[in-house]
Amino acid sequence: MIIRQVNLETVCGVTSRFPKNTLPEFAFAGKSNVGKSSLINALLNRKNLARVGASPGKTQTVNFYNVNEAFYLVDLPGYGYAKVPPEAKAAWGRMIERYLQTSEMLRQVFLLVDIRHEPGANDRQMHDWIVAAGLRPLVIATKADKISRGQLPRQLKLIRTALETEGEIIPFSAETKQGREEIHTILEAYL
Repeated sequence: MIIRQVNLETVCGVTSRFPKNTLPEFAFAGKSNVGKSSLINALLNRKNLARVGASPGKTQTVNFYNVNEAFYLVDLPGYGYAKVPPEAKAAWGRMIERYLQTSEMLRQVFLLVDIRHEPGANDRQMHDWIVAAGLRPLVIATKADKISRGQLPRQLKLIRTALETEGEIIPFSAETKQGREEIHTILEAYL
Protein backbone atom coordinates (compact mmCIF):
# COMPACT_ATOMS: atom_id res chain seq x y z
CA MET A 1 0.00 0.00 0.00
CA ILE A 2 1.40 3.37 -1.01
CA ILE A 3 0.59 6.15 1.43
CA ARG A 4 0.71 9.46 -0.42
CA GLN A 5 -1.22 11.72 1.91
CA VAL A 6 -2.35 11.54 5.53
CA ASN A 7 -4.23 14.17 7.44
CA LEU A 8 -5.58 14.20 11.00
CA GLU A 9 -8.93 15.49 9.84
CA THR A 10 -11.27 15.24 12.84
CA VAL A 11 -10.79 14.95 16.60
CA CYS A 12 -13.89 14.11 18.65
CA GLY A 13 -14.16 14.40 22.40
CA VAL A 14 -16.74 12.95 24.75
CA THR A 15 -19.44 15.47 23.83
CA SER A 16 -18.56 15.82 20.13
CA ARG A 17 -20.68 14.62 17.25
CA PHE A 18 -18.96 12.12 15.04
CA PRO A 19 -18.50 13.19 11.42
CA LYS A 20 -20.77 11.81 8.70
CA ASN A 21 -17.91 10.53 6.58
CA THR A 22 -18.48 9.17 3.09
CA LEU A 23 -15.28 7.12 2.98
CA PRO A 24 -14.72 3.70 4.63
CA GLU A 25 -13.54 3.76 8.25
CA PHE A 26 -11.23 1.25 9.94
CA ALA A 27 -11.06 1.60 13.72
CA PHE A 28 -8.40 0.52 16.20
CA ALA A 29 -9.50 -0.41 19.73
CA GLY A 30 -7.50 -1.70 22.67
CA LYS A 31 -6.29 -1.12 26.21
CA SER A 32 -4.33 1.95 27.12
CA ASN A 33 -0.68 1.51 26.12
CA VAL A 34 -1.30 -1.54 23.89
CA GLY A 35 0.21 0.25 20.90
CA LYS A 36 -2.72 1.62 18.86
CA SER A 37 -1.00 4.87 17.97
CA SER A 38 2.30 3.09 17.25
CA LEU A 39 0.48 0.69 14.93
CA ILE A 40 -1.21 3.55 13.08
CA ASN A 41 2.15 5.32 12.68
CA ALA A 42 3.70 2.10 11.34
CA LEU A 43 0.82 1.47 8.91
CA LEU A 44 1.07 5.01 7.58
CA ASN A 45 4.88 5.04 7.47
CA ARG A 46 5.02 8.06 9.78
CA LYS A 47 6.94 8.47 12.99
CA ASN A 48 4.86 10.91 15.02
CA LEU A 49 1.51 11.36 13.33
CA ALA A 50 -0.50 9.59 16.04
CA ARG A 51 0.71 10.77 19.44
CA VAL A 52 2.53 8.06 21.33
CA GLY A 53 3.14 8.28 25.05
CA ALA A 54 5.16 6.29 27.57
CA SER A 55 2.32 6.52 30.08
CA PRO A 56 -1.06 4.91 29.34
CA GLY A 57 -4.00 7.02 28.25
CA LYS A 58 -2.37 9.38 25.73
CA THR A 59 -5.27 9.11 23.26
CA GLN A 60 -8.36 10.51 24.94
CA THR A 61 -10.34 11.38 21.82
CA VAL A 62 -11.58 9.62 18.70
CA ASN A 63 -9.11 10.66 15.99
CA PHE A 64 -9.95 10.35 12.28
CA TYR A 65 -6.94 10.11 9.94
CA ASN A 66 -7.83 10.67 6.28
CA VAL A 67 -5.54 8.47 4.17
CA ASN A 68 -5.05 9.22 0.46
CA GLU A 69 -8.52 10.79 0.36
CA ALA A 70 -9.66 7.14 0.14
CA PHE A 71 -10.38 5.96 3.70
CA TYR A 72 -10.07 6.77 7.40
CA LEU A 73 -8.06 5.12 10.13
CA VAL A 74 -9.83 5.81 13.42
CA ASP A 75 -7.79 5.80 16.64
CA LEU A 76 -10.10 5.11 19.59
CA PRO A 77 -9.21 6.00 23.20
CA GLY A 78 -7.60 3.25 25.20
CA TYR A 79 -9.53 1.52 27.92
CA GLY A 80 -8.28 -0.05 31.11
CA TYR A 81 -5.54 1.25 33.31
CA ALA A 82 -5.01 4.87 32.26
CA LYS A 83 -4.39 7.09 35.28
CA VAL A 84 -7.58 9.11 35.00
CA PRO A 85 -10.66 9.35 37.22
CA PRO A 86 -13.21 6.52 36.87
CA GLU A 87 -15.75 9.00 35.47
CA ALA A 88 -13.40 9.79 32.56
CA LYS A 89 -12.87 6.09 31.84
CA ALA A 90 -16.63 5.53 31.84
CA ALA A 91 -17.15 8.50 29.50
CA TRP A 92 -14.51 7.13 27.08
CA GLY A 93 -16.25 3.75 27.16
CA ARG A 94 -19.60 5.34 26.29
CA MET A 95 -17.94 7.36 23.53
CA ILE A 96 -16.34 4.24 22.00
CA GLU A 97 -19.61 2.32 22.20
CA ARG A 98 -21.51 5.24 20.62
CA TYR A 99 -18.99 5.35 17.76
CA LEU A 100 -19.27 1.60 17.15
CA GLN A 101 -23.08 1.79 17.14
CA THR A 102 -23.51 4.90 14.99
CA SER A 103 -20.77 4.96 12.34
CA GLU A 104 -22.31 4.18 8.97
CA MET A 105 -18.95 3.85 7.22
CA LEU A 106 -17.21 1.57 9.74
CA ARG A 107 -15.96 -1.46 7.81
CA GLN A 108 -13.60 -3.19 10.24
CA VAL A 109 -12.51 -2.91 13.85
CA PHE A 110 -9.03 -4.08 14.73
CA LEU A 111 -8.91 -5.17 18.36
CA LEU A 112 -5.38 -4.83 19.70
CA VAL A 113 -4.18 -7.00 22.57
CA ASP A 114 -0.71 -7.32 24.06
CA ILE A 115 0.71 -10.65 22.89
CA ARG A 116 2.56 -11.08 26.22
CA HIS A 117 -0.60 -11.22 28.35
CA GLU A 118 -3.92 -13.03 28.42
CA PRO A 119 -6.73 -10.69 27.33
CA GLY A 120 -8.63 -9.37 30.33
CA ALA A 121 -12.26 -8.54 31.06
CA ASN A 122 -11.98 -5.17 29.29
CA ASP A 123 -10.70 -6.86 26.13
CA ARG A 124 -13.54 -9.39 26.22
CA GLN A 125 -16.07 -6.59 26.74
CA MET A 126 -14.65 -4.65 23.77
CA HIS A 127 -14.77 -7.83 21.67
CA ASP A 128 -18.45 -8.22 22.61
CA TRP A 129 -19.22 -4.55 21.80
CA ILE A 130 -17.68 -4.95 18.35
CA VAL A 131 -19.71 -8.11 17.71
CA ALA A 132 -22.87 -6.38 19.00
CA ALA A 133 -22.22 -3.60 16.44
CA GLY A 134 -22.54 -6.26 13.74
CA LEU A 135 -18.83 -6.55 12.98
CA ARG A 136 -16.30 -9.33 13.30
CA PRO A 137 -13.25 -7.98 15.14
CA LEU A 138 -9.87 -8.72 13.65
CA VAL A 139 -7.42 -9.28 16.49
CA ILE A 140 -3.92 -7.83 16.32
CA ALA A 141 -1.46 -9.15 18.90
CA THR A 142 0.92 -6.23 19.44
CA LYS A 143 4.47 -6.16 20.79
CA ALA A 144 5.33 -9.42 19.00
CA ASP A 145 9.02 -8.49 19.13
CA LYS A 146 8.88 -8.85 22.93
CA ILE A 147 8.46 -12.64 22.83
CA SER A 148 10.47 -15.43 21.21
CA ARG A 149 9.31 -17.24 18.08
CA GLY A 150 8.88 -20.36 20.20
CA GLN A 151 6.39 -18.57 22.48
CA LEU A 152 4.29 -17.28 19.59
CA PRO A 153 1.95 -20.28 19.06
CA ARG A 154 1.24 -20.60 22.79
CA GLN A 155 0.45 -16.89 23.17
CA LEU A 156 -1.80 -16.84 20.09
CA LYS A 157 -3.72 -19.84 21.46
CA LEU A 158 -4.05 -18.07 24.84
CA ILE A 159 -5.53 -14.99 23.12
CA ARG A 160 -7.85 -17.07 20.91
CA THR A 161 -9.17 -18.99 23.94
CA ALA A 162 -9.63 -15.90 26.14
CA LEU A 163 -11.54 -14.02 23.44
CA GLU A 164 -13.41 -17.15 22.30
CA THR A 165 -12.67 -16.31 18.68
CA GLU A 166 -11.96 -18.42 15.65
CA GLY A 167 -10.98 -15.39 13.59
CA GLU A 168 -7.54 -14.45 12.36
CA ILE A 169 -4.99 -13.09 14.84
CA ILE A 170 -2.14 -11.07 13.35
CA PRO A 171 1.10 -10.81 15.36
CA PHE A 172 2.39 -7.23 15.00
CA SER A 173 5.49 -5.30 16.02
CA ALA A 174 5.85 -1.54 15.61
CA GLU A 175 9.61 -2.05 15.99
CA THR A 176 10.16 -4.65 13.26
CA LYS A 177 7.00 -3.91 11.22
CA GLN A 178 6.01 -7.60 11.45
CA GLY A 179 2.35 -7.88 10.42
CA ARG A 180 2.18 -4.52 8.61
CA GLU A 181 1.85 -6.04 5.14
CA GLU A 182 -0.91 -8.39 6.32
CA ILE A 183 -2.89 -5.44 7.70
CA HIS A 184 -2.31 -3.43 4.50
CA THR A 185 -3.63 -6.41 2.49
CA ILE A 186 -6.79 -6.52 4.63
CA LEU A 187 -7.34 -2.77 4.19
CA GLU A 188 -6.83 -3.04 0.43
CA ALA A 189 -9.34 -5.90 0.21
CA TYR A 190 -12.03 -3.60 1.63
CA LEU A 191 -11.09 -0.79 -0.74
